[in-house]
Amino acid sequence: MKTKTKAGPPLTSQRFGHGIGVSAGIAIGAAHVVEPALGAVPEYRIASGQIDKELVRFRASAQAARAQIGKLRRKARDLPSEAGDDLLLLLDAHRGMIESERLIQGVENRIRERAINAEAAVQDWVHDLAATFAAMTDPYLAARAEDVHEVGRRILLQLTDRKHVAFTSVPPGCIVVAEELSPADTALMDPSVIAGFVTTLGGADSHTAIMARSLGLPAVLGLVDMVPTIRSGDQIILDGEAGEVIVHPDAQTLADYRRRIEARQRLERQLRRLRGMPAITRDKIRVTLQANLDLPREVEVARRAGAEGVGLVRTEFLFMNRPDLPSEDEQYNALRRIVEASQGYPVTVRTIDVGGEKLATSLGDRIAAGANPALGLRAIRLALREPALLETQLAAILRAGAHGPVRILLPMISVASEIRAVRRIMAKVVRRLRRRQIAIGDPLPEVGVMIEVPGAALAADSLARESEFFAIGTNDLTMYTLAIDRGDEQVADLYDPLHPGVLRLIQLTVDAANRRGIDVSVCGEMAGNPRHATLLVGMGLRQLSMTPNSLPRVKQRIRQLDGAAAARRAQTILDQYDPERVSALLDEFIEAL
Repeated sequence: MKTKTKAGPPLTSQRFGHGIGVSAGIAIGAAHVVEPALGAVPEYRIASGQIDKELVRFRASAQAARAQIGKLRRKARDLPSEAGDDLLLLLDAHRGMIESERLIQGVENRIRERAINAEAAVQDWVHDLAATFAAMTDPYLAARAEDVHEVGRRILLQLTDRKHVAFTSVPPGCIVVAEELSPADTALMDPSVIAGFVTTLGGADSHTAIMARSLGLPAVLGLVDMVPTIRSGDQIILDGEAGEVIVHPDAQTLADYRRRIEARQRLERQLRRLRGMPAITRDKIRVTLQANLDLPREVEVARRAGAEGVGLVRTEFLFMNRPDLPSEDEQYNALRRIVEASQGYPVTVRTIDVGGEKLATSLGDRIAAGANPALGLRAIRLALREPALLETQLAAILRAGAHGPVRILLPMISVASEIRAVRRIMAKVVRRLRRRQIAIGDPLPEVGVMIEVPGAALAADSLARESEFFAIGTNDLTMYTLAIDRGDEQVADLYDPLHPGVLRLIQLTVDAANRRGIDVSVCGEMAGNPRHATLLVGMGLRQLSMTPNSLPRVKQRIRQLDGAAAARRAQTILDQYDPERVSALLDEFIEAL
């Protein structure tokens, strides 16, 4: 990780900025401005038959770098005219450089003529062109060498997939400030050291935001108007609920926010008293609240919050920030620790839910990059295409089941034949483990499916015949139903889990599960939002899984509810066609509690 240094005099007057508050909480601390570190760029010869593939890889990475600049340009348009114009000029220069024939042809010629990998070709091009600019006598042109390095860095970050940063030596209590942080970046943060973070890019329902909420880290994303001016060491106040960031706060502002922190701490103490109480409505409807885990260390937080088990273990943490695939023993040991720490409560483990583009290094040449990863070879599709990957993971889950109750959850299922294919592979793994006399769960884990694509919800009756439980993933279900990329700031405001189409798909799924007599839960972000949870309980959901930090507030809301009244209001809402009317009816009900 590299700390940015910025030229110019310090800006010491109090300044306010507004972004998207994605993880509640208030943090006060010193800024620590970071950028991704490239490390050593790989360089090697490639076979003549691989040259075309290397050219495609380079072009895709240049396109991804252009897209990132495009995001920044859209943000820059919202800035005050002077600051926005300056930033747009710089970004336009970088975009023009990436799109220039001089860069494209220069790098491609190096790949073809020298038979070297794309990273080495880009680095070589950057070195030569930057040296040309630096040698010029005109100071303005000589300074363009820095722009060449920046453009090269953007492309190399895409090529090397080293967009994550390591937080190994940050000052305690700091607030991390960056252009963009990936979910892997956020996973590396230690909440006992880092007080919160701020970025230029990102949306409220991005995976980075979900990770921040899971860790309980206050966070503000989309703060384009201020991030470029913040320097390491600047004092910052971050309000992760209001989306407000204050740089160089004055004494009165500091005192005000410290009082808010004290008030929030009092509320947290009140909520902690609910830990041992059941999530039960006033008319005695029992709701089971479980935790979603992104990292093993969160299981202790979940227990302290009063979670009745783990409704979703996202196993992607096992595959992050590494060039190889985790072994069966490595996966087993990580899952065993979660199962044992859950002390007899059920643990639902989801098989890997990423695409081939995330595992390209590990899978070698077997997986080609897709044009749209969200709609391509990912999740269960990838697992069935690469059965060895699935067999290893199923073996680890089965072995972890010897230490406590475990369930297996399959992501992105769309047809019943996919479930049957997984069961055949699972039967093969069971036979192998039993032959080797390796302990596994007895009885075998139940197998359930994620309902996260509209086709799965519409075909829920057929899927219910092949599975033992449903888990509704409302994040992806909303994204796919509304054709909205929740990480794209241009359309993020259209992402609405209360859209009538989304709600009807949820209701179809609940009805199908009830007809078949199988469990159905919600494990998306809707479950952890007290407002949305109110509606879900009214729709008949009796199992909700959420980030551990969301659990006390959802429990508090459920204990305020009359379940029968919530069901009547849910039916009224399901009869609506206008999202604004849906929202108004829900808020009216909540205000009357």
